[in-house]
Amino acid sequence: MLTAIIDYESGNLHSAHKAFERMARETDAGQVVVTADADVVARADRLVLPGDGAFPACMASLKGQSGVYAAIVEAVEVKARPFLGICVGMQLMATWGREYEDTAGLGWITGEVTRISPEDPGLKVPHMGWNDLIIDHPHPVFEGVETGAHTYFVHSYQMNVSNSDQRLAHVDYAGDVTAVIGRDTMLGMQFHPEKSQTTGLRMIANFLSWRP
Repeated sequence: MLTAIIDYESGNLHSAHKAFERMARETDAGQVVVTADADVVARADRLVLPGDGAFPACMASLKGQSGVYAAIVEAVEVKARPFLGICVGMQLMATWGREYEDTAGLGWITGEVTRISPEDPGLKVPHMGWNDLIIDHPHPVFEGVETGAHTYFVHSYQMNVSNSDQRLAHVDYAGDVTAVIGRDTMLGMQFHPEKSQTTGLRMIANFLSWRP
């Protein structure tokens, strides 16, 4: 089995690569590669899309990689390959991003990405640090993970999901902030699983073992 972590010049992929490699070894999940090659993306069994930065720049960078955007869309929409978006990679799954300018997303999860506006003005944006997951809907990615598990966040914008069934977990930051989304063979995590210690590694392992 081949898991492709997609490199589209949006963030440091070293820690994600190491975490996925480690859990692939522990779960006998095959090879993990970091790639910007559309052919590798097309033949991968699983896709991981990380992301750091602003929504418009990340989408433009993704579309700017020769053939990669089309390969992702075909792999997920046509071939139903398991997909995991991380941080901005998750946000790109939305219908729209409202960061700086209105930007169309992949449209896999109905909703839009807007700036976090805590009800408590004393809370800072970005939402940075550890927070407790509140699981809204069961999913295989949560095997061995319970409400209250800690995950690590760094973000100023959040996903507002139109269909509550597609919000699998959230956290409280003076108001609900979406933490995990999903439908069909698609998953997204707003936090960084590769930086979330035991909980994050467990969820990476669960993704690698998931058979939708």
